[in-house]
Amino acid sequence: MTTPAKILIVDDDLDLVAMLQLVLERGGYTVTTANDAAHGLRKVESERPDLIVLDVMMPDGDEGFQMVAKLREESEPYFAVVPIIMLTAIHHRTDLRFYPGHGVGTQPTAGYLQVQEFLDKPIDPARLVERVKRELGKAKKT
Repeated sequence: MTTPAKILIVDDDLDLVAMLQLVLERGGYTVTTANDAAHGLRKVESERPDLIVLDVMMPDGDEGFQMVAKLREESEPYFAVVPIIMLTAIHHRTDLRFYPGHGVGTQPTAGYLQVQEFLDKPIDPARLVERVKRELGKAKKT
């Protein structure tokens, strides 16, 4: 029997974190959580999740972007390759877009930010599970 993949959720919305944790655990994953980037970074270092679900905007603004930058700057190879799915509600507040075909900034930012995916809030639970499964499948192939 294989060990379930470990997912780290980093988001300051406690209700959303609880919902995502439930959805992912029902999908067969082990889930750990953090409510800000500082705690998220410590959990990544100590628990080595197989995938990170990360909010873009937290109390200190663009904490999610800063967390990605810090992770990807680490010298250990794990930090360069751990898959990251970013969650954002920013599209409901601004015309800024992070991926192709969605208005302002149509360049594929995911490559630039070294994350695998952006998902808009509110999150469709089935879509999140599908994306997690897809990214974990890709990670196993590399």
